[in-house]
Amino acid sequence: MKINTFVCFIITYLFISLNSDCEAQSITEIPDKQTLQTTLDKVADWQVNHFTYSKVGSAGYLHDFGIDAWTNATLYLGLAEWAAMSDDGKKYYTWLTQIGDENDWQIPSNFKDMPKYKLYHADELCIGQFYLNMYSVFKKKEMMEATINRVNWIMSNPPNSILTNGSKQAWTWCDALFMAPPVYALLAQLTGNNDYLLFMDKQFKLTYNYLYDKENKLFFRDDRFFDQRENNGKKVFWGRGNGWVAAGLVNILKTLPTDSKLRPFYENLFSELVGSLVALQSDNGFWHASLLDPKEYPSPETSATALIAYALAYGINADLLNRSDYLPSLEKAWSALSSAISEDGKLGWVQPIGADPKQVTEDMTAVYGVGAFLLAGTEIYKLAQ
Repeated sequence: MKINTFVCFIITYLFISLNSDCEAQSITEIPDKQTLQTTLDKVADWQVNHFTYSKVGSAGYLHDFGIDAWTNATLYLGLAEWAAMSDDGKKYYTWLTQIGDENDWQIPSNFKDMPKYKLYHADELCIGQFYLNMYSVFKKKEMMEATINRVNWIMSNPPNSILTNGSKQAWTWCDALFMAPPVYALLAQLTGNNDYLLFMDKQFKLTYNYLYDKENKLFFRDDRFFDQRENNGKKVFWGRGNGWVAAGLVNILKTLPTDSKLRPFYENLFSELVGSLVALQSDNGFWHASLLDPKEYPSPETSATALIAYALAYGINADLLNRSDYLPSLEKAWSALSSAISEDGKLGWVQPIGADPKQVTEDMTAVYGVGAFLLAGTEIYKLAQ
């Protein structure tokens, strides 16, 4: 065993052994509403109080750390969902409105001068989900104009269908299925224009047919991993990458009309993917950075766990997943996530930005992990109701 892997294993073992709550809570039911409210507010408040973003830097740097980066957009989206439920919702909506106003409700364009990316990059549309969410609450036209303009431009200038990882015009990496498709689905709901759904469906299925491994019923991160193998000889499937897809499917299904002819495909894929993921959950409730080689990546990983928990909770609430079959997995996942919160509300064990599974430590946190946690917690709060 590699030294760094051994060290991570020891740290993880001590973390799980010493944290009595992790085991004790794994056999309890979902907490009551007040307990959930306290937990979610504490995590949200910590992140808001520690929020920073970059105002200068290269395009690539701002792509990850600017005010409108996908990382921060995931936080805004999760917080907007929680604001609709929390007793402190007005406070969170005020903060989120200030964020939108500061950015003039614009979509980023970090790659407009790069031919292989231009204005197509899926990550840049992620913040559009937040904007449209806010529009659905406040009905202010400026909150959705830039998102509509970007999406209309993409549809009027169809992206190439090259799915190799070097291109980012199509949705060539599995994370993109969270970042962009729900924007099209939500726009179709808000405007009544079915063309948005038809475009989304075509692009989504191109990615599905390319990256979905029908044997393991999991998504490769991108085509670079088709022939790669973990140290145990198994295929490389990234926990968070598949979590992004599961959560993206939730956000599509939330807005896809129940009578849409497109819906059966997304419901079936959702049930199949979540079923595969549940089978790979560790005994302590977490999912690992690498789904098929947890021994090489033994640390807890909260961003993947939160995204998958979000899908589980939604599936149960929407009657897409059998409650008695899937609730135990959700309870374990929420117990695990709760054990990763420090006294002051910091969420730990969040895998850093990357394109493949990485080692994680307890002190690692990130805004997208908190956003995923708030998405999961909000859906679980609905379940507790």
